[in-house]
Amino acid sequence: MNNKVLIVVGDASETMDTLYPVYRLQEAGFVPVIAAPEKRKYQMVLHEVKPGWTITKEWEGYSIDADVAFAEVQPEDYVGIFFSGGRAPEYIRYDEDLVAITKHFFATEKPICSVCHGVEIPAYAGCVEGRRMATVPKCQFDLEVCGGVFVNEACVVDGNLVSGRTYHDHGHYIGKWIELLEAARG
Repeated sequence: MNNKVLIVVGDASETMDTLYPVYRLQEAGFVPVIAAPEKRKYQMVLHEVKPGWTITKEWEGYSIDADVAFAEVQPEDYVGIFFSGGRAPEYIRYDEDLVAITKHFFATEKPICSVCHGVEIPAYAGCVEGRRMATVPKCQFDLEVCGGVFVNEACVVDGNLVSGRTYHDHGHYIGKWIELLEAARG
């Protein structure tokens, strides 16, 4: 039985976007594996649009240790993948190993989940053409310019792909993704 699930992070990954799915996966009997550019400690952040603000305010959140570097990941060893939000995806999406990992999960139709800025990774990897996805509205352009379809809803399921807009949506979409993971592990 394959129980390992990749959680993609980097410096400035959103704390809630990362830790909520990690703990939900553990509760469901999966082993979340934190994957990042290098095997080291990463600083996560907290994001919120404060009342009266028109842009996102950012604070330091918890830190998290990467279990594996992207270059070491054997994607066939994992049942699914999660693209966390925050600012990290904007920077790590160019990593060639991460692009290859992302393409594997889309090509093999394994359960994939994305929240907020996480969409920037599969968009850059060329995997969103014709796919319906939720993301934070400020990433709508990133999705649409790469051929994806923006849906402003708390949970969007498009085949093996599940997505939400921000951490406020976690209770709506994470459960749907875990259902796909449970079916995939057999």
